[in-house]
Amino acid sequence: MKHAVVLLSGGIDSTTTLAIAMAQGYATYALSFRYGQRHEREIAAATKIAIALGVHEHRVAEIDLRIVGSSALTDTIDVPKNRAQSEIAAGVPITYVPARNTIFLSYALAWAEVLDASDIFIGVNALDYSGYPDCRPEFITAFENLAKLATKSGVEGQRFRIHAPLISLSKPEIIRRGAELGIDFSLTHSCYDPTADGRACGRCDSCQIRLKGFHEAGLRDPIAYA
Repeated sequence: MKHAVVLLSGGIDSTTTLAIAMAQGYATYALSFRYGQRHEREIAAATKIAIALGVHEHRVAEIDLRIVGSSALTDTIDVPKNRAQSEIAAGVPITYVPARNTIFLSYALAWAEVLDASDIFIGVNALDYSGYPDCRPEFITAFENLAKLATKSGVEGQRFRIHAPLISLSKPEIIRRGAELGIDFSLTHSCYDPTADGRACGRCDSCQIRLKGFHEAGLRDPIAYA
């Protein structure tokens, strides 16, 4: 069985990506990050999802991007709320964490090389998160080229593949695909700024994109909202 490292944040996109990798016959090694984000909910969600889907192994890397700051997810900056869809789609939002996917993929690449795995899966999406530069096809292609040059395995001829199966899908399409694969969406977490008891705020960009996606997919979102 082929091995693959899958970045798992606990959200809809990464969970669907994990299910896709498993459906394609990979033995999956899930990698999550405690990176100084505002809350622990996504780590708890990722852990539950890894158990529910039956990954081969799940690891949580401890890093601290608060030393960089400059993001509403890692700094003392308010998370934007109640923004119009036109605002959400315009420009790079303050919830962008500098170079986050580059850092996460670098960890995934290191683990993949140790596992002798050629495949890495990431749940980036270029439609709903078009303002994030590290969610675009050209970034994925560039990182594949980097992997070939920056690793012992790569320079010895191993070709690393960065799979981004959701990159051109809309949120409703992602949700429908996840439902087809039997994902229990009640295990997932998307909110940037949940309440103290773990409920989603329903007002941040991520919550709005999620709610709109379920509505357009014709499905009910099973998580609790404030």
